Amino acid sequence: MRQELALAKAEVKEEAVKAAKAGGMLGAAGFAGYMVLLFASIAAWWGLAEVMAPGWAALIVTAIWAIIGAVLFAVGRQRMREVNPKPERTVETVSEVPETLKGAVRR
Repeated sequence: MRQELALAKAEVKEEAVKAAKAGGMLGAAGFAGYMVLLFASIAAWWGLAEVMAPGWAALIVTAIWAIIGAVLFAVGRQRMREVNPKPERTVETVSEVPETLKGAVRR
């Protein structure tokens, strides 16, 4: 039993290290994506500033990002409402364990 627990701990630790590395790479990719959006926004602002006042161009780019942010917020909030924090199957199976153990002790 102890060997199985040690093996399980080692496997979980190995997977946690892999997940941490992958998470770091995803974080760096997110930052790179942020930088792309930042510079694309600046380029759009400059492009619009060629045909209108720079202040209005900046306001248009800001409004576009405000709309995108509002839509993402609404969708994210809706999906968050669908999350059920209670692990239904785990609660069900854990509640069966005492009965199973009682049956095994009686035999």
